[in-house]
Amino acid sequence: MAARIFIAGLALFLIATVVVAEQSPLQDFCVADRSNAVQVNGFACKDPKMVGADDFFFSGLHLAGNTSNPVGSKVTPVTAAQLPGLNTLGVALTYAVGAINPPHTHPRATELLTVIEGSLEVGFVTSNPDNRFISKVLSKGDVFVFPKGLIHFQRNAGRMNAIAISAFHSQNPVQSRLATLFSGRCPILQPTFLPKHSKWITI
Repeated sequence: MAARIFIAGLALFLIATVVVAEQSPLQDFCVADRSNAVQVNGFACKDPKMVGADDFFFSGLHLAGNTSNPVGSKVTPVTAAQLPGLNTLGVALTYAVGAINPPHTHPRATELLTVIEGSLEVGFVTSNPDNRFISKVLSKGDVFVFPKGLIHFQRNAGRMNAIAISAFHSQNPVQSRLATLFSGRCPILQPTFLPKHSKWITI
């Protein structure tokens, strides 16, 4: 009887392990076929014989976006929808311009941000044990990580343009604006938080 219980428990453990394990791609690449109407977890694969260098290339992160909106920022994603070669590889980038990237979250991805020029104030709020606000001002060459799913922000901390690169371990990190959840814990919601003449760019 004990042996049967052990075997059943082991079987359940192995099944659970297989279910939660991240799956590796079954081929070298699966370039997104954006014209295919088939719905899959990502995009359907383009015929490998029709794949070329342009499928793995994106140009445009050097271009400033239109920041004439209430928060003064514009986010340009670089996911499989814009760079077909990213499909199934589990990575993405974002590019934005403006004074502030308001509080948001990436439920599917950790974000790794590297400052290239200028300075950014960044921060996030923990969920446990005490909903702490963790923040730091970053300068050129600094790296900061935002844990998966936590509400976070970036804003220009100086008087010159700031440039940064953000990478995600998901091809669809999904951003949600959740400023109301910050309540009074985050100074980003205070009227005096935004400098009048600041801009920042984040990739």
